[in-house]
Amino acid sequence: MEKVALITGATSGIGKAIAIKLAENNYNLIITGRRNDRLEKLKIEIENNTKSSVLTLNFDIRIKPEVQSAVNQIPEEWKNNLKILVNNAGLASGLEPLQKGDSEDWEKMIDTNIKGLLYITKEISPILVKNKKGHIINIGSIAGKEVYPNGNVYCATKHAVDALTKAMRIDLLPYNIKVTQIAPGMVNTEFSTVRFHGDTNKADNVYKGLTPLFAKDIAEILFFIVTRPEHVCINDIIVTPTAQANGSIVNRINE
Repeated sequence: MEKVALITGATSGIGKAIAIKLAENNYNLIITGRRNDRLEKLKIEIENNTKSSVLTLNFDIRIKPEVQSAVNQIPEEWKNNLKILVNNAGLASGLEPLQKGDSEDWEKMIDTNIKGLLYITKEISPILVKNKKGHIINIGSIAGKEVYPNGNVYCATKHAVDALTKAMRIDLLPYNIKVTQIAPGMVNTEFSTVRFHGDTNKADNVYKGLTPLFAKDIAEILFFIVTRPEHVCINDIIVTPTAQANGSIVNRINE
């Protein structure tokens, strides 16, 4: 067990694609998420199709005691070989101007995108420090680089991820730990379905008339990042579909 990666939010989308990509390249995996049935299904899929071993941790990243308890369950052999933490768990909830926003949506985004990232990083970073080696990759967003109409709180949470990534890089520098952010634009996953509270028609319209990014695109970028030489740290990558110029301007082709 030479290489272990822990991936949060691995039950779908970008997290699942990253898990599969790393497993195909001989990483053993610790995959986490709230939906245990999906975690177990992914574990079976990976172990049947690769030589990698998979450990599943079923918890809600928003709840600090659950995060702590889950990390405590990781066997020492896995901890001793842990090389990569992928902070992928995150979501958008709602798309309204601030004055019409739902505070429950706000709390869900703040608790997941900021506090959840902090909770898991607080538990895993001492393991990387002890190992004197490691790489933390935060999956941010183009929304962490600029704001767009009605994005308010979601954009704020991803700006926090941007800032935390820079701060982590400084704090962990003495311990030979790399810290990277990948900030995608439009990626066709469950993201928009979750944002619109299950309204698939609204979600489909987000990607209408253009070819968005796909989860595997982000997984391939992450694999490139983690396979750079020891002396190379890629700090930050913004990646968009060709049809997207920034957070709010896209080129849609009339169908």
